[in-house]
Parts: sequence; structure tokens; C-alpha cells
Amino acid sequence: QVQLLESGGGLVQAGGSLRLSCAASGITFSGYNMGWFRQAPGKVREFVAAIRWSAGTTAYADSVKGRFTISRDNAKNMLYLQMNSLKPEDTAVYYCAAPRRAYGLTSTLDSSYNYWGQGTQVTVPS
Repeated sequence: QVQLLESGGGLVQAGGSLRLSCAASGITFSGYNMGWFRQAPGKVREFVAAIRWSAGTTAYADSVKGRFTISRDNAKNMLYLQMNSLKPEDTAVYYCAAPRRAYGLTSTLDSSYNYWGQGTQVTVPS
């Protein structure tokens, strides 16, 4: 059974930083591309960042490029999202996600991901 468990969310002032973590189990983590998505109230879920299984390739939404960094520790089955220079518009529930199959192409589409965590809330007051 695949389980993804996010942590690290919270309330942070604009300009601050947070580091989200996602603990994965039930998959051979080192073979899976992974992604971070977010959903703000009243909005559709949107892509934030993705990282290839080998950690050699990353992708970011334009809105977070230069501020967020996705990384992974395959030895620990952990995915991370370092978020710096946070803005009120970053307020959302953040989800980590994994596709059904290993060794696929990195995707920015949420339809490419089959396994989702329960989400962690990030709030940046305006």
C-alpha cells in the first residue's frame, strides 16, 4: 500500500521560509519521479515542482521558480520542498504525489500522478 505523508506546513510571515517533507512508503522510492502540488481555497490544484527519480532533473512552476527548491533523499525515502521568500499567494494546502509506475517521464500534470498525500497547510498572511 502506497502512503505519502506530508509534514512541515504552518503559518509564516511574508518573506519567511518553510521546509515541507514527504515520507513515502509502499513504493521503491528511488525509482519514482515525485511532485509537489498545491491547492488554494476556491482554486484548482496546481503544479509546484517535480523531480526525476535520479534527482538529476527538476521542474518548477514559474510562480515559484527561484524561491522554491525540490529535493529528495532516496536513502530515506523522503521528498522535500524548501520554500523561501514566501508570499501570501503561496497560501495553500501542499500535496506530494507519485505516479503509478516507476522510471517514467517527469510530468507537471496532476493527471500523471496516482498517489497523493493528505496535504499540509501553508499559510502566509497578507
